[in-house]
Amino acid sequence: MTDISHTEQANWRGIVEPYVGADIRRAIYQVISTLGLLALSMWLMGVTLEHSIPLGLLLALPTAGLLVRTFILMHDCAHGSLFPSRRLNDTVGFITGAITLTPFAQWRRDHAMHHASSGDLDRRGHGDVPTLTVTEYLAKSPRDRFLYRLIRHPASLLFGGPVHLMLSQRIRSRSAASRDKQLASVWGTNAVVAVALGIAMWLFGWSTVLLVYLFSFYLAAMAGVWLFYVQHQFEDAYWEEHGEWDYVTACLQGSSHLKLSAPFRWFTGNIGLHHVHHLAPRIPNFRLQRCHDENPLFQQAPVVTPLSGLSALRLALWDEEQRRLVRFCDVKDRLSA
Repeated sequence: MTDISHTEQANWRGIVEPYVGADIRRAIYQVISTLGLLALSMWLMGVTLEHSIPLGLLLALPTAGLLVRTFILMHDCAHGSLFPSRRLNDTVGFITGAITLTPFAQWRRDHAMHHASSGDLDRRGHGDVPTLTVTEYLAKSPRDRFLYRLIRHPASLLFGGPVHLMLSQRIRSRSAASRDKQLASVWGTNAVVAVALGIAMWLFGWSTVLLVYLFSFYLAAMAGVWLFYVQHQFEDAYWEEHGEWDYVTACLQGSSHLKLSAPFRWFTGNIGLHHVHHLAPRIPNFRLQRCHDENPLFQQAPVVTPLSGLSALRLALWDEEQRRLVRFCDVKDRLSA
C-alpha cells in the first residue's frame, strides 16, 4: 500500500467537493425503483411459495439484496446525502429504517459516533465488531478469553449477528447516544413494525410473512454483517491510540475498498467504496465510484475481495507489535508462555 502524501491529505476537502450534494431526481428514482422492486420481489416470492417452496426460497436471494439496498438508502438519508431537504431525509430514512427493522434516528446517532472514532483504540465500541488487542486478550481469564473467541467466531458473526441486530435495536436505554429523540425513534419504529407485521399476517398468514420477509431479512442481515465487518476488519487495518489517531488516515487506510461485481455494487449501493464514504459521507452512493476512479488519493486504499473478505473473518486481535490484525492461532504460543 502506497503512503498517502501530506499534500493529498491536506487537499482532501477540495478533492471531494465536486461530488458532494444531493440530486433529488436521482434520489426519487432510487427510492421508487428500489422499493418497487422489493415489493415485486416479495410478491413473486409469496406466489411462488404456494407452488414450490424451494423455488420460492431461492427468490429470497434477490429479495435480500433489495433489502440491503433499502438499508443503504436509509444510510444515505442518515448522512443527509440522498435528498437536499432534511425533512425528506428524515421521512424516507424513517420509512426505509422501518422496512429494515432499524430505528432511524437512533441508528443515525450511533453511526455518526462510528464515523468519528473508527480506528481509534481508545474509542472502540461505536458500531464496531468487538475487538481486543493481543495484550488485552492475554490478560483476560480463561473464561473471558473463551467468551471473546465465541463472539468472534465466524459462525457467531454471520449467524448470530443478524439475531443480535434484530433484537438489540428493539430496546434502548437512555444514554449519551440515546436521548429523547433517539428513544422516540426506537419505539416509533417498533410500533410501525408491529402494526405492519400484524396486518401482513392477517392478510397473508404468519407462515408467508415468516418465509417471505423474515427469512429474506435474515439473509440480508447476514450480508450486512459481513459487509460491515470487511470494511474495517482486514489484516492491515488502521488502529491507533487516540493521541496518534488521524481522521484522514483512518478513513483511507482503516476503511477498505471491497471490490464487487457490478450487480453486487448496485445491490449494496457502492458501499464497498468505504474509504471514499468514510472520508466524505455527504457523497451520495451513486457518485462514490466516480469519485474513486477520478482521484488517485482513493486508489491507494487497502483492497479486499470477496474471497479475502471471507478469510478475514478469522482475524480477531490487534497485534500492537506487528501493527496488524491476527488470528487466535497466531498468538497461541504467547498464551502458553
